[in-house]
Amino acid sequence: MKRLIQWSIEHYWLVIGLSVLLAATGLWTARQMPVDVFPDLTAPTVTILTEGHGMAPDELESLVTFPIESAINGASGVRRVRSATAVGIAVVWVEFDWGTDIFMARQLVSEKLSLVSAALPPQVERPILAPISSIMGEILFFAVSSETDDQLELRTVTDTLVRRRLLAIPGVSQVTPIGGAERQFQVIAHPEALVANEISLNELLEAVKGASQNASAGIYTEGSQEYVLQAIGRTRTPEEIGDTVVALHGDRSVMVRDVADVREGAALKRGEGSRSGKPAVIVGVQKQPGANTIDVTARLDLALDALQKELPRGLTIDRRIFRQADFIEVAVDNVIAALRDGGLLVIVIVVLFLANWRAAAITLTAMPLSLAAAVLALRAMGASINTMTLGGMAIAIGALVDDAIIDVENVGRRTVAPRRK
Repeated sequence: MKRLIQWSIEHYWLVIGLSVLLAATGLWTARQMPVDVFPDLTAPTVTILTEGHGMAPDELESLVTFPIESAINGASGVRRVRSATAVGIAVVWVEFDWGTDIFMARQLVSEKLSLVSAALPPQVERPILAPISSIMGEILFFAVSSETDDQLELRTVTDTLVRRRLLAIPGVSQVTPIGGAERQFQVIAHPEALVANEISLNELLEAVKGASQNASAGIYTEGSQEYVLQAIGRTRTPEEIGDTVVALHGDRSVMVRDVADVREGAALKRGEGSRSGKPAVIVGVQKQPGANTIDVTARLDLALDALQKELPRGLTIDRRIFRQADFIEVAVDNVIAALRDGGLLVIVIVVLFLANWRAAAITLTAMPLSLAAAVLALRAMGASINTMTLGGMAIAIGALVDDAIIDVENVGRRTVAPRRK
């Protein structure tokens, strides 16, 4: 230590230059780091979603959820597997050990799913991985409401316009709408008409399934020009579905409209959303891990302002539900004020009682250099600046104030103490 001090005194210009470089690097890094309310407390987690239309929860649990859990448990680094099964859907959460790379974890889960997918029932869709997110990733909730109370239009506009626009914003992981009425084409079969036309319900189902498909007819070549041939069969209206042929009885074609009613209606609701006591679609926005909440929220605000001008008349966007950036900005302002006041108090105490500007300046350089070193250490560990970190800095400043006061008291006691003879 004595040699280090002697070397620092002899090369003081180099020490000053390195100190300035450290402070500048720490300041620049702090301005570039993401800011959050709390640190991410979620272990690396991969979410698996599997849909089994029409399957009861107990059947889905035994035929889908349990085989997936059994296959995933064998992956390396898995610490816990949880699941939830409801009507027609199974959700499996796979938690890995702390420090596991999330992309490596998703690769392991994908490989395990490829082994178990072939054993799932044919009516079950292929398991998919949900986007990467965390429990602290909910950064914005807003409502889309309608003055005309048309829930079909409200949910359709939210799904096709609002959700797609927000998913295109960098840093957004998932956009989840809740409420409204999902638009669908409904075919209501008439049992008497089916019996009269000698058509089974399975035949009607197969006809409806194949009623909305486009088919390729190859390529037609004429000279040096090629034309792509395509048969357009995708339906867009209930009337087009009703014109679909179910079966041929001699020279007569039995259409879907002959044995069923085709209409446009709302899907069965599994939840509802409201705002101020009125029906609305509540939209939740999740950010990607490591994304800057303040920057992502600012981009979302710009996109929502533009969407408000593009929405049909009568639809409004209300952002006064939850906005994580508001909490971050308020918390950061409060902590910065505490750091500022504590730092000024330390400066006043040190300057007054040392009574030497040079000694005070040397002593006070410890504060900005220590903060810069802390920021660089957080950045090296891949962490973000959050209110808990800033609060710790404020506590450290308070400790410096307490130490300064104690040192001053000790100096005062030594000054007034009588000399021994």
